[in-house]
Amino acid sequence: ANIGGEFMDADDQAEVDRIAAYAWQDRDGRPMRLLNEDEAANLKIAKGTLNDAERAIINNHIVVTIKMLEALPWPKHLKNVPEYAGGHHERMDGKGYPRGLRGDQMSVQARLLAVADIFEALTAADRPYKRGKTLSEALTIMGRMMLDRHIDPAIFDSFVRNKVYLRYAEAFLDPAQIDAVDESKIPGYAA
Repeated sequence: ANIGGEFMDADDQAEVDRIAAYAWQDRDGRPMRLLNEDEAANLKIAKGTLNDAERAIINNHIVVTIKMLEALPWPKHLKNVPEYAGGHHERMDGKGYPRGLRGDQMSVQARLLAVADIFEALTAADRPYKRGKTLSEALTIMGRMMLDRHIDPAIFDSFVRNKVYLRYAEAFLDPAQIDAVDESKIPGYAA
C-alpha cells in the first residue's frame, strides 16, 4: 500500500484488485469481499495519500481563497493580490488548479509564489503527516518538478543560484534540515 513517499505502479494496483476480489462467507452465509470498493481505491492511490475525492476537497481551498480575496477592497497597488495568491497552484504545463493555466498565462508573481510555496511545504516541520525535508531532498524534488514542467525553470534557477533556499533555511529551518547541497546533483539545474 502507498504511504505517500513512493509511487504505486499499475502492476501493484492490479495486485490490490486481485486481492480485493477474494471473497469469504460471513456467519449467515453471505458472500463478502475481502476489501470493499473504498478500501481497494484507497490502497491503490498511485501518488501521494489522497484519493480523487479528497484531492478535490483540498484543491477547493484555493477557490475559496480567491473568492474571499476578491471580495476585499484592495488599494490600487495591491489589486492583483487575488490573482497572485490564486495562481500559486497553477503549473507551467497547464495541469494545475483552479483554472488550469499554462506558464505563459500566469503572472510572474504567481509563478514565484508557486516556487516559494512548494519549498515551504516540503521543508515545513510542523505538519502532522510528514517530517520536514532536508535542503538537498527538497531541491531534488523541486528539480524533478521543474523538469516535469510544474514550476518555472527561470525562477527555480534564480532560487538556487541566489541561494534563496539557504537564506530561508538559516532563518526558519531546524539546523538538522540544513545539509550540504551539491547543486550539480539537482535534477535539471545547471550549476
